[in-house]
Amino acid sequence: MKIHLLTMTAGAALLASLAHAEEVRVYNWSDYIDEELLTKFEEETGIDLIYDVFDSNELLETKMLAGGSGYDVVVPTGTFLQRQIAAGSFQKLDKSKLPNISNMWDVIAARTDKYDPGNEYSVNYMWGTTGIGVNVDKVTEILGADAPIASLDLVFNPENMEKLASCGVHFLDAPVEVVPAALAYAGLDPDRKDDEALAKAEEVLMGVRPYIQKFHSSEYLNALANGDICVAFGWSGDVLIARDRASEANNGINIAYNPPVEGALMWFDQMAIPVDAPNPEAAHVFLNFMMDAQNMAQASNYVYYANGNAASKEFLNEDVIGDTAIYPDDATLEKLYTTTPFPPAEQRSLTRMWTKVKSGT
Repeated sequence: MKIHLLTMTAGAALLASLAHAEEVRVYNWSDYIDEELLTKFEEETGIDLIYDVFDSNELLETKMLAGGSGYDVVVPTGTFLQRQIAAGSFQKLDKSKLPNISNMWDVIAARTDKYDPGNEYSVNYMWGTTGIGVNVDKVTEILGADAPIASLDLVFNPENMEKLASCGVHFLDAPVEVVPAALAYAGLDPDRKDDEALAKAEEVLMGVRPYIQKFHSSEYLNALANGDICVAFGWSGDVLIARDRASEANNGINIAYNPPVEGALMWFDQMAIPVDAPNPEAAHVFLNFMMDAQNMAQASNYVYYANGNAASKEFLNEDVIGDTAIYPDDATLEKLYTTTPFPPAEQRSLTRMWTKVKSGT
C-alpha cells in the first residue's frame, strides 16, 4: 500500500529526489510508535530507517543546540521547539512535499501555532496531558475510598504522600511539566517564571520530596503496569499504556489516569527537521508517511495518545477515540493550560531549583 493521498506527480518528484539518498534518521521518544509502522515505511519507500529514542526534552535539546545531531527528523515538545526555532535549529518545511498535510486538525494546529507561528517548522505528532496515574486498589486501600485520585492533592499534599510512599511514587524528570503543576496546586498561574513563583513551587515540591521514590520520564510506565509503584505523575498516554499492559497480563492491577481537576498541562510533540539534517528530502517523505490518516491512527492506537490528524479519527479504535482521558470532553479541555518557554535567565533558575529538588537537599 502506497502513502495515501500522495498524487502521482508529487510521488514521482519525491522518488526522483531520493535517487541519491536511501537512509533517514529519526529521533523520537521511547515507547512512542508501533514498530510495524517502521517496517511499513521501509517497505513502501525503499528508504532505510534508523530509529533512535530519548526520554527527556533536555537530552534532545542538548543535541539540537550543539548542532550536528545527525538526525533528519526529531520530535521536541512545543515549548522546547519554540526555543530551538529561535536558536535556528530547524529548517522550514517544504509543504509542497507534504500532500498529506491536508489531513491535519485545524484545532490542534491553532494551538501549536503558539510555539511555531504558521506551523512553518513542524507538524504535530501527538498531544496529551500531564496528570496522575494510580493503582486504584492500592491507593484506595491506603487512603480510603474517597482518595483524591483526580486531584493534585494526591501528589502534593505531604500527608497523602507520606502514606503513599510505602507503595511507591514516581514523578516525571521534567521540570517544565512538574513545576507548572506545583504552581497550579499553590493557586498560581502555571506559566509564571519569576523567582517568587519558583520559590513557591520549590516549597510545594520539597514538602513531598522525601516520599518520591524516583524522578524518571519512562520507567514509571512499566513500574505502574507491574505493580511496583502505586502512583505516577506522568504523561497521559504512558499511564494508559501501563493500564493496557496490566490488563493484557491479567495481573489484577487496576490502573486509572486522570488529568487533575485543578487543571492539567496540555502538551504537543512536534515532528521537525533539523537545519543540518543529512537527508531533508527523506525527512519530508517520513513526515508525509506519518501524516497519512491510517498510519497516524495506527500510531495512536498503539501508544494511546491523541494526535493532531483530523483524518485519522475514523480509523481510531473506540477505546482511544472514545476515552475522555485521551480525547478530553469540552469541560476538561476548558481547564487545560499551556505554557511558554523559560527565557535563559529563568531557565538557569529552574535548572538549579530542579537539581535541588531531585537531590532533596
